[in-house]
Amino acid sequence: MGAGLAMPPAIDPMLATPGPVPAGAGWAAEAKHDGMRAAITCAGGRWRVRSRNGRDVTSSYPELSVLPELLGGRRAALDGELVVLNEAGVSDFSLLQQRIGVRDPGSSLLRAAPATLYVFDLLILDQQDVMAAPYTERRAMLEDLEVRGPGIDTPPFFPDAAADLYAAAQEHGLEGIVCKRLTSPYTPGQRARTWVKTVIPHEADVVVCGWVPGRGQLRDTIGALLVGAYDRAGRLHLVGRVGSGLSGASRQQLQQQLAPLRRSNPPTGHAESLAMAETTWVDPQVVARVAYRSWTSDTQLRHPVYRGVLDDRDASAARMPITAEQQ
Repeated sequence: MGAGLAMPPAIDPMLATPGPVPAGAGWAAEAKHDGMRAAITCAGGRWRVRSRNGRDVTSSYPELSVLPELLGGRRAALDGELVVLNEAGVSDFSLLQQRIGVRDPGSSLLRAAPATLYVFDLLILDQQDVMAAPYTERRAMLEDLEVRGPGIDTPPFFPDAAADLYAAAQEHGLEGIVCKRLTSPYTPGQRARTWVKTVIPHEADVVVCGWVPGRGQLRDTIGALLVGAYDRAGRLHLVGRVGSGLSGASRQQLQQQLAPLRRSNPPTGHAESLAMAETTWVDPQVVARVAYRSWTSDTQLRHPVYRGVLDDRDASAARMPITAEQQ
């Protein structure tokens, strides 16, 4: 299978610029998956997978050994995303974390957290560098390759349908969408405005269970809040630590509100992992709103950002989503 073919060079991934969903025609929309960027090279029966920072992770993902066969032994450089899907078929970064950094994973881990590769761009085919070609031409060539098999897929793209795909992504709990100019070339290693990624914001009401002091100039004030939420059985769980979004004024306001609520022990029996000497625990009475990226499989908020205190809410309003409890 083309044993003499030279492997394509390693190519730094092109990056998308964060922003709102672009308006107007001339854009294709793709689903944004919550995983790890993968630069793939193949030649003959050989294949390599590199992470965004150029690290060789080939041995960590043996599922992808079918790539040379799917490509018919052709020489190719591809761009894609490695994910692990949850029971709902949605990419879940906390599940992928079980695989990251594990070389030569055993059969039990492969069964528990099988990786899927979504291929979304073609950069080199045989001896032809196609990165200067428009997005639509590269995608057409990729579709012709039919890079689809067990654990490998080429997801669809939707020209001039960004708003519709964004609405569908919201409905199905996806991370967001990426919009790409139909005429855009592939520019390695650059964060281009011809690719725009839009992450779907989520918000949750949480109850403040305690706080830890900051460092440096923040050492005498709140560095981060420890927040909780109630499950369907009415049990309180710690669901994260929130430091992003706290301003000087909000830290001062929270210290005043939390001072009379101090207690000597955690307000929840599920606090072992976060219990630490510097934590100041409080009665769970102050409700706050946070923005977040997703819930992890162990019911923790991913990338929470403080939005503010809700004075009109009882602590019982801080509820874990059923979907998070089921993960």
